Amino acid sequence: MSTKAFNAFEMAQTQFDKVAELLNLDQGTRDLLRQPMREFHFNIPVRMDDGTVQVFRGFRVQHNDARGPAKGGIRFHPMETIDTVRALAMWMCWKTAVVDIPLGGSKGGVICDPHNLSVRELEHIARGWVRQIAQNIGPLSDVPAPDVMTSPQIMLWMLDEYETIMRAQYPGVITGKPVNMGGSLGRTEATGYGVIYTVREALKQLGMRPDNSIASVQGFGNVAQYAIQLFNQLGGTVICVSCWDQGDSLSYTYRKKDGVSLDQLLGITDRFGGIDKKKAKDLGYEVLPGDAWIEQEADILLPSAIENQITAENVNKISKRVKVIAEGANGPTTPQADEVIQQRGIFLIPDFLANSGGVTCSYFEQVQNAMNYYWQKDEVLGKLDVKMTAAFLAVSELAVRKKLFMRDAAFVIAVSRVAQACRDRGWV
Repeated sequence: MSTKAFNAFEMAQTQFDKVAELLNLDQGTRDLLRQPMREFHFNIPVRMDDGTVQVFRGFRVQHNDARGPAKGGIRFHPMETIDTVRALAMWMCWKTAVVDIPLGGSKGGVICDPHNLSVRELEHIARGWVRQIAQNIGPLSDVPAPDVMTSPQIMLWMLDEYETIMRAQYPGVITGKPVNMGGSLGRTEATGYGVIYTVREALKQLGMRPDNSIASVQGFGNVAQYAIQLFNQLGGTVICVSCWDQGDSLSYTYRKKDGVSLDQLLGITDRFGGIDKKKAKDLGYEVLPGDAWIEQEADILLPSAIENQITAENVNKISKRVKVIAEGANGPTTPQADEVIQQRGIFLIPDFLANSGGVTCSYFEQVQNAMNYYWQKDEVLGKLDVKMTAAFLAVSELAVRKKLFMRDAAFVIAVSRVAQACRDRGWV
């Protein structure tokens, strides 16, 4: 499947335009919320291990901060583009609003491939990113966090560089830090667990039980791993995962019809979530094409990798058995595929609701940093469950009352809150 013509920001704007019509927003509000409030582009020169200097391109986009400091992760990815970062910043804005935490939306990125960089080179990129943007981030303005191919260690390097520049302690400027350096217990699990909290509630509404349900998962990074873990704890069965192979950089689906073993797969997985294909075969897994995850006979699909994965070209491959799609990834479903999913009556939990557990727990981390008092893991995850469940019920109640698709209902709630904050401030 070709993704050449796909533009994430155009997709995000198309989604926004639809909800703007539903809400009958005035033109000024539409113009304000359709584009980022501010964005930064910069070069990061790094002396590589071989002595040469390589220049990496970095970005930070702050979509809107009417409801509070901007909030969003930083991606290190070889295919990163400014339009992807713009889209993710917009989606973060809706994400913080739908779960009703007092933050805005932002996103950052660096065009690089961590697979081909040493630890020292990664550290220099991380510190260089902060040096370029230090005056425009902070605990009261814009708070970065980890995202695709970044980690707690990278966040700690960024925190250290920021504090060195500012000559003071600012633990709340970055979230997703190591627990012993101001991070929050439960943050590692938060996004994946949040996905399953919403799945649990959706199954209740459909009269289904997790212990009688089968799921197919795309991705095997942090989100997918913890979603599988909690789904298994609830009694559910995951029959396959789809991810990159360590050796040939191609995507494969690894299937066991009686249920994959999370511990088994973790034992043959690299730090980027890539599974060793040969070892998987030795453990008895069927190795199928990378897009085979979408056509499995399952009750639940969990796209938990990257954007643009359920499209007009493959949406009709989804099995008639599928009742729920929970978007662990950002933007995995195109608007054209959305129409088919809606027509088929599949219960879709949209990305900015389903995967908002991560930013919710990041908000908890900010709160703990500000108090200099830290909660136990059970308390963090308990608060996360309450917040995610309340957000899900608010969206599903509106969807039923107004006869809306779940994505549209989530957008109506989120965009309404951001638009109201802009009006209250006198911006529009």
